[in-house]
Amino acid sequence: MDSSSSYFSVYNGCIPKRFIVCLFSAATIAISVTFFLSSEPPHGGHSKLSSRSPRVWPKLEANWRSALATIIGFLGSAFGTVGGVGGGGIFVPMLNLIVGFDTKSAAALSKCMIMGASASSVWYNLRVLHPSKEVPIIDYDLALLFQPMLMLGITIGVALSVVFPYWLISVLIIILFLGTSSRSFFKGIQMWKEETIVKMETENREKEAKARSERSSDVIMDSVYEPLLAPPPEKSGIEILLINLRWKGIFVLVLVWLSFLLLQVLKNGTEDCSTIFWLLNILQFPAALSVFGWEAVRLWRESRARRQRGDWACVCEASIEWSALQLILCALCGLLGGTVGGLLGSGGGFVLGPLLLEIGVVPQVASATATFVMLFSSSLSVVEFYFLKRFPMPYALYLIAVSMTAGFWGQFLVRKLVKFLKRASIIVFILSAVIFASALTMGVVGADKSIYMIKHHEYMGFLTFCQN
Repeated sequence: MDSSSSYFSVYNGCIPKRFIVCLFSAATIAISVTFFLSSEPPHGGHSKLSSRSPRVWPKLEANWRSALATIIGFLGSAFGTVGGVGGGGIFVPMLNLIVGFDTKSAAALSKCMIMGASASSVWYNLRVLHPSKEVPIIDYDLALLFQPMLMLGITIGVALSVVFPYWLISVLIIILFLGTSSRSFFKGIQMWKEETIVKMETENREKEAKARSERSSDVIMDSVYEPLLAPPPEKSGIEILLINLRWKGIFVLVLVWLSFLLLQVLKNGTEDCSTIFWLLNILQFPAALSVFGWEAVRLWRESRARRQRGDWACVCEASIEWSALQLILCALCGLLGGTVGGLLGSGGGFVLGPLLLEIGVVPQVASATATFVMLFSSSLSVVEFYFLKRFPMPYALYLIAVSMTAGFWGQFLVRKLVKFLKRASIIVFILSAVIFASALTMGVVGADKSIYMIKHHEYMGFLTFCQN
């Protein structure tokens, strides 16, 4: 197989239409149905299942619930970070049904777990070489492109979680997660077939080389041959770390994170829905759009100049021609991914991970880049939820420790398995499985609670953002 085929077929720089339709149909259908079902809330207050549900914080104790939550959290963090999706769709039902937290607190604690797992995974990935090139395993161009919009979406999602009814979140889960998981699964099958062809061709070449070697050894027995090319020396851990670190990209990403953090700190000291409150919220838009615009213009100019020179070298692991439409779609996908992440308590990886695969990024780089971006977005959400007093600190610290351990060992074991089997498609199947499991767990729980609300004629519309 020609090397230009890489692991995936090339999409000529276009994100598949089915993927875009899947993302935006979720928001359109859900919001439309919500307006249809909206009615005046009944007298006497809101249901316990509404967005204003009462806070329930169980104590951190050594019992079967904590033990089961630890096991599920460990496995969810391990596989979720490998797939680059975080695992929030597993953590929220686990914390809600098994431990007993209310839905809003479970979503906040889920962010804490994603942050811990992402931190350890990023540290592990910084000490791993790119599978085929001497470039960083984290694609900083894509990180700079998606991170500002993802963080802006996270902020919007956290705010909308106060307003959106629970059943609406369930509809978003079912449509979005099933769509992205099935798309990723078929992508994994395609990649598995291509890897099989590559392995068969490699084995045939090795057999032919061995046969030629045996025939030549029968003719000349006493000759001593020196290898023409010595194998490249193995790089030390420090050398790999220096290859993977790009300080300029990291500096810009940290600057965006600090800008959002500063706005959140200032907003926390203001009265809800006051003029200053809305002004600080609006300022997050130029902060995100300016960084995204700077990176988008740079990628567009570089892509145009490269094509004019006739240089068709790989960009972001695939032949992507960054057009204005392509960049706008990336912005919308990043914004939608962050918004859904803020609503569900996930890190936005359920959209970003599959999207990176769609544009042709190899699984190892897609996983490392998505996890790197999720570290910034999830940590910002943790800060926002902390200001909103959405989670208890003892449980948060414990779950962060569990997820950090799981994130590191998950990356270690799966990367060893990929190297041994020479099948990076394993990462894609793990991504698809985690998303599908999240769709089942959160979808079933959401459907059950929504049916309960329908039977009891409870209010199922939007709530007022500024309502106490």
